[in-house]
Amino acid sequence: MNPVRVRFAPSPTGPLHIGGVRTALFNYLFAKKHNGQFILRFEDTDSARYVAGAEEYISKSLDWCGIKPDEGVNIGGAYGPYRQSERKEIYFKYVKQLVEKGYAYYAFDTSEELEKKRKEYESRGMTFTYNAAERNNLLNSLSLSAEEVEKKLISGFPYAIRFKMPVDEELVFEDVIRGRVMVNTDTLDDKVLFKADGMPTYHLANVVDDHLMKISHVIRGEEWLPSLPLHVLLYRSFGWEAEMPEFAHMPLTLKPDGKGKLSKRDGDLGGFPVFPLSWTDTKTNKVSKGYKESGYFPEAFINIIALLGWNPGTTQEIFSMDELIRTFSLEKVGKAGARFDPDKAKWFNHYYLQKQDIGELATSFSEILKKKGIDAEDNYVRQVVELIRERADFVSGFWDQGHFFFKPPEEYDPKIVKKIWKEDTPGIMKELKQILLNIKTTEFSAGNTEEKVKRWINDKELGMGKVMNPFRLSVVGALKGPRLFDIIALLGKEKTLQRIDLALERNKK
Repeated sequence: MNPVRVRFAPSPTGPLHIGGVRTALFNYLFAKKHNGQFILRFEDTDSARYVAGAEEYISKSLDWCGIKPDEGVNIGGAYGPYRQSERKEIYFKYVKQLVEKGYAYYAFDTSEELEKKRKEYESRGMTFTYNAAERNNLLNSLSLSAEEVEKKLISGFPYAIRFKMPVDEELVFEDVIRGRVMVNTDTLDDKVLFKADGMPTYHLANVVDDHLMKISHVIRGEEWLPSLPLHVLLYRSFGWEAEMPEFAHMPLTLKPDGKGKLSKRDGDLGGFPVFPLSWTDTKTNKVSKGYKESGYFPEAFINIIALLGWNPGTTQEIFSMDELIRTFSLEKVGKAGARFDPDKAKWFNHYYLQKQDIGELATSFSEILKKKGIDAEDNYVRQVVELIRERADFVSGFWDQGHFFFKPPEEYDPKIVKKIWKEDTPGIMKELKQILLNIKTTEFSAGNTEEKVKRWINDKELGMGKVMNPFRLSVVGALKGPRLFDIIALLGKEKTLQRIDLALERNKK
């Protein structure tokens, strides 16, 4: 096998979508698996759709994900420049070769003339296509004399350069994921390779760049599969067939219900992000939350998207980046669309939350507490986190899971009170308070309080629920949270007794 060189070539027309990150990841994994090079190239030939800040956003997103390019924009390399807008002269040289060899031609039709043609066909219930059947009837260098063409070029008449699609040829080529693909050229149109504004289209630029940058494999989304016949023909027309890369077209990333391609709107409606980092729309100033800002760990995010369309062939679901590199192969990427599951995404993040350093989690939670005006001692916050993190999917969920460690209940759910706070409950709570009072402050540990309280319950034959539910309600304000005796051990004797008194006062019948 030749040295593996793959590229991720996004267009800086907006933020990087989940599908784009997956394309970058699969290219990166393939490169690292084969000790190859992963290149970041920006295909910014569409100046009308260029969005300021998109390039920087894409680079920062890849960095957060841990997808590190070996070559590319802001990195360098032997095959630069890595922005297509900086390679314009290169493309013109190659497209001229195609014209000279008869594989492409000058098209002088204006957009207004083509639009008129489309409407004319529509009025007859037909679809206009600029192809082999029509090109000799249109304003181009195939229908005009050499003198007329030369005159237009010298006068500076605007033109595009189109590929001259072969007539009635059966194209057969292989795709690593799709297998054998067959297309008849009569079903294809004469695509524009070079636009009137002096910029190449994606079709020309990506083929030329991939060849000059010695790309060995083109791994990209399924949406580019219809363009593959043209790209194969371009390699053939340039005489580069022997060096043509292998192609692999990945399946679409689908909506949670599996019906259609995942979009930003689906994320907005479903309440989940579709971008790795937050993005502010330059036109509306609307902020779309990213996975990072939503509290996801990059390891979890990578794990989520790695399994979108790729199946390791085992029951393993949790993969580190190193494990993904060792296990990944294009042969295990499926053809069918991959449904994105927001709930599964949370499951992954929950797993990685449990693996995070407790000190780092405590520091993050302390920042949340400070925003709420709570200044807690570091070791105390650490102990709280140790008790509650098992119940949380995100650090942002720590407050909901453990607010009662920092302030007494402000209210009690009336439905729960009605259900568990019976006529004899105040008396039982007062007896419980006396049991706790008799325990020395220095011995107010989870084990010691549990042993004494449960012995009292058994001796009195009260039943656990009759005591423990109102006890938990008094301390927490709800029937939730970690083991109750762990909670009161951390709160301490004084605060525990104060909360029983508070519950007795507020729940008087």
